[in-house]
Amino acid sequence: MKYIFVTGGVVSSLGKGLTAASLGTLLENRGLKVALQKFDPYLNVDPGTMSPFQHGEVYVLDDGAETDLDLGHYERFTNVKLSRLNNLTSGQVYQTVLNNEREGKYLGKTVQVIPHVTDEIKRRIHALAAHSQADVIITEIGGTTGDIEGLPFLEAIREFALEAGVGNVAFVHVTYVPFIKAAGELKTKPTQQSVAKLREIGIAPHLIVCRCEKPLDKELRQKISLFCNVPIEAVIEEKDVDHSIYEVPLMLQRERTDELVCQLLRLDTPLPNMSHWQEIIRKLIAPQHRVRIGVVGKYIELQDAYKSVYEAIIHGGVANDCGIETVRVDAEEIEKEGGEAILQGLGGILVPGGFGERGVEGKIKAAKFARENKIPYLGLCLGMQIATIEFARHVLKLEKAHSTEFDRNTPHPVIALLDAQKEVTQLGGTMRLGAQSCQLAVGSQAGKLYGAFVVNERHRHRYEFNNHYRAQFEQAGFVFSGTSPDGKLVEVIELPAHPFYVASQFHPEFLSKPHQPHPLFRGFIAAAHQQMHRKPL
Repeated sequence: MKYIFVTGGVVSSLGKGLTAASLGTLLENRGLKVALQKFDPYLNVDPGTMSPFQHGEVYVLDDGAETDLDLGHYERFTNVKLSRLNNLTSGQVYQTVLNNEREGKYLGKTVQVIPHVTDEIKRRIHALAAHSQADVIITEIGGTTGDIEGLPFLEAIREFALEAGVGNVAFVHVTYVPFIKAAGELKTKPTQQSVAKLREIGIAPHLIVCRCEKPLDKELRQKISLFCNVPIEAVIEEKDVDHSIYEVPLMLQRERTDELVCQLLRLDTPLPNMSHWQEIIRKLIAPQHRVRIGVVGKYIELQDAYKSVYEAIIHGGVANDCGIETVRVDAEEIEKEGGEAILQGLGGILVPGGFGERGVEGKIKAAKFARENKIPYLGLCLGMQIATIEFARHVLKLEKAHSTEFDRNTPHPVIALLDAQKEVTQLGGTMRLGAQSCQLAVGSQAGKLYGAFVVNERHRHRYEFNNHYRAQFEQAGFVFSGTSPDGKLVEVIELPAHPFYVASQFHPEFLSKPHQPHPLFRGFIAAAHQQMHRKPL
């Protein structure tokens, strides 16, 4: 088995995750089985209790693990199915080490960062290797080289490389080459300092991936090669993409990144066939159609808060050869201005998941605007609950209908806490999480989109539709087109009299890929395109 470790320097948010995912794409298309893993140095056990403002979205896996958003890139760019083995935090490491100490597993020894913490980190690499049976494991180290909390992880992979032997490990360092506008040139000094810091720790990178705004000329590559002790061909340009993050694999292929990695790891593989990826890029750069989609949320100013949602919308566009203009709508602005003023001119309206009361009334107004004006609507998790509350208030005339999450004293709790959640005291990892089966109704719009009667989708929520109101909703034409196999939990709702009004309790965005767009997003974008080109009566 071969191992690739991706580190980062100079600044955070350089795109290490995208680089790792793109490398995984290229190696998969060379016929290799790939596994990807993320090590996060923060002390949280997982990102499940962290605010999206702090860390972006929480990406949920089939087994219910709440993980870093970079695992979403891994699954979107490759065919891997990830589990909780693919994400490790310092919190998990120290929790395991301290539990071992309490249980006497260290036989009275003094517990230290080296070897006990580093051994636990290495154990997780071996655990993934045994579980995945992959040809290559790509492990991304979160944070920036030099951060104090990341040092145990860097020490662990240094030790791991020593134990694995020459030809079995490649180090890829992603760094930043800034363009100084006043000087009119790119500067390599931050990259030199970053690599020097990494070498102090005992790791010498084999490849240096240079994030930059302007192209690297030969002189700059030679300078980085000389001062960072790598061959000039191992200095990889990773310039800001013009259109889409899905251009990155093709950019790295042009730089021969996958070829160099295969040489380092002594892998004899055919050239990757990226024609299907090139067709995706063609549809992104020169689509046949255009559509405007409004995403109504509370974390709207933060790109990473709804990362998977934005990507799944793009995938729906690819499926329809349709360019997407995503309009980010702050739910609180709708509360102030009203839906009419803000939502006009949209082909479709999407309300994503979320927690907390802020912006809820604005989302309800958005759902009402979409329903009454026949604008395609897609609700995800909270978005389904919002559609339910709106229908209860304005169609069923259930005054002050609400979710008990936001109003414990509502006279009509159409959304209520799951029975299994009522005794829960700890917030972390205790929601209804991971892949669950959903039974789709014959003849329903959702069933037609999926082309199946039973599907598995990922969940992350505590509240559900209250079945005491089920008959009232059904009599008014509100269709429960997807339920849990026992029929007790509502999973999908829709309005047949509407061009497209579908909402799910689960998160379909987590299973969408550019080459395998999710059926709900594919149908939503198709309906939105029809809406925008519908002739007025």
